[in-house]
Amino acid sequence: MGLGRGRIAAAVAALTLLALTGCTPTVTLEPAADATNPECAEVIVWLPDTVDDKEYRYTDAQGTGAWGEPAAVLLRCGVPVPGPSTLPCVTLRGVDWLRDDSDAPVYIFTTYGREPAVEVIVDSTVASGTNALVDLANSVGRLPKVTECVDPEDVFELPEPDGG
Repeated sequence: MGLGRGRIAAAVAALTLLALTGCTPTVTLEPAADATNPECAEVIVWLPDTVDDKEYRYTDAQGTGAWGEPAAVLLRCGVPVPGPSTLPCVTLRGVDWLRDDSDAPVYIFTTYGREPAVEVIVDSTVASGTNALVDLANSVGRLPKVTECVDPEDVFELPEPDGG
């Protein structure tokens, strides 16, 4: 289950637009459907001044953040909460993230097991996804954890292989 080609296309379009308007002081973003969730306000208040050594930039949408000029890392709180997925799940500093690399070098990371969900879009030609997620863990980790990623072996209860 992917995150949806429409969301990926919108993310790529947003990054392209930001690359063209890198000199503007405010980054124009579309708020997520649940951006007004009070939990998102808690995330936004705790956003760091820098992410992967990129400076914070003001945005014009609630529940969002951006870093770099042109913007290399975008954050939107209040995106749809993902269900079970076949996307790779990585855990960094206690936060589980689904990684969608279908539009590499632009990667979309979506929190898994946190409500509301947060989406982080990283242009890996100018920023590190790993560094970005580590830098954002303190703020995103404030969201309530309702579940976590599991190993496929735990789900399917696969038998141990024979030694012979």
